[in-house]
Amino acid sequence: MAKRKRANSKSDGASVYVGIVGLGYVGLPLAREFCKVGARVLGFDVNSKTVATINRGRSPIKHIPNATMTDMVRSGQFRATENMRDLSKPDAILICVPTPLTKNREPDLQYVEATCHTITKYLRKGQLVVLESTTYPGTTREVMLPILEQSGLKVEKDFFLAYSPEREDPGNKSFRTSTIPKVIGGYGKESLRRALQVYRCAIETLVPVENCEVAEAAKILENTYRCINIALVNELKMLFDRMGIDVWEVIRAAGTKPFGFNAFYPGPGLGGHCIPIDPFYLTWKARQYALPTRFIELAGEINTSMPEYVIQRTADALNERRKSLKGSRILVLGLAYKPDIDDVRESPSLELIEMLKAKGAKVDYNDPYIPQTHKQREYDLRMKSKPLTVKALAGYDAVLIATNHSDYDYAWIVRHAKLVVDTRNATASVRGGRSKIVKA
Repeated sequence: MAKRKRANSKSDGASVYVGIVGLGYVGLPLAREFCKVGARVLGFDVNSKTVATINRGRSPIKHIPNATMTDMVRSGQFRATENMRDLSKPDAILICVPTPLTKNREPDLQYVEATCHTITKYLRKGQLVVLESTTYPGTTREVMLPILEQSGLKVEKDFFLAYSPEREDPGNKSFRTSTIPKVIGGYGKESLRRALQVYRCAIETLVPVENCEVAEAAKILENTYRCINIALVNELKMLFDRMGIDVWEVIRAAGTKPFGFNAFYPGPGLGGHCIPIDPFYLTWKARQYALPTRFIELAGEINTSMPEYVIQRTADALNERRKSLKGSRILVLGLAYKPDIDDVRESPSLELIEMLKAKGAKVDYNDPYIPQTHKQREYDLRMKSKPLTVKALAGYDAVLIATNHSDYDYAWIVRHAKLVVDTRNATASVRGGRSKIVKA
């Protein structure tokens, strides 16, 4: 691992002019780190509302405070724009756009491809283009390069190309963008050199690798590792439940071993932009080499089945109380995919709500970070967060804990709810009302 200390003063980054395409949970934190060292940053986004919000000095995501965004904009270092003609201005263009799956669980690179086609119109000699979006090995070379060379410019001669996967973890207070080691793979030696030169001013530790494919594969490995281990504990959760064993207590006990064990935790399904998606990118690519990735595909099947398991556990719990799921009033606690953030990308809560509604339940949700839902690629719930009150809780047949936000007073919730279905072990420390709690 090559360690390079980040610039110690703003003057060290003042010569860097960076363009960032996609001003969301990856692009904005990256922009913040470059601004901290005095670099100029031009942000690009197709969402006019996002651009306007940023240019007013307001942050569109929770974990970047409004005060930080105001400082970035007022300093003159950072500006957002919808005008793609300005792509010719920065020395480096960092692409941070979504890479979702199609309905058939195949890679959907439409945003990467569209961005590259746009860059091609304005690409100039000497520019560096870096993809940060998670994808399968070969994307930079096989998908991006042919599009970019339609400009008439040649890679490693007229422009430079690299891949450096994002490693954002929204809400993680132990790490931030600048302190997470950054893997960088260049198309060639000069592309790598220039990418290292750009990132070294804002990121403390750089990890250069042989080429783009190694960097792409490293990101896939990181998230496939997590996906498989989460699938294991999800399967054990279902097994241990039938055996009358608390999987959370098992994990706690196993976690006391000081070597050879890393704790992973079950849940109602996978959320976030990476773990539910990345392994399927790899399985799709593997089929081109006639090699089935059975282990990864099985993990994916287990994880995607968890919302159905939660619904069944909820239905069983209601049935024991002489209630049917159809017609029952259900409150889903937590819409975000993980605690204490406002990110709903691939959140299992969305699927849980749709499945409950499809079975005839009357569903509301509460999330202190998400006052109302917004239209997404696969979901358009058109719902608003319901306030938590004693009267409201008492009116629901079941409260389903889907996200364990620290803002929630779980003892208070259990006290006033008729039934609590806990998918996150959030009620572990609650002493009273245990007969109301069902683990799922």
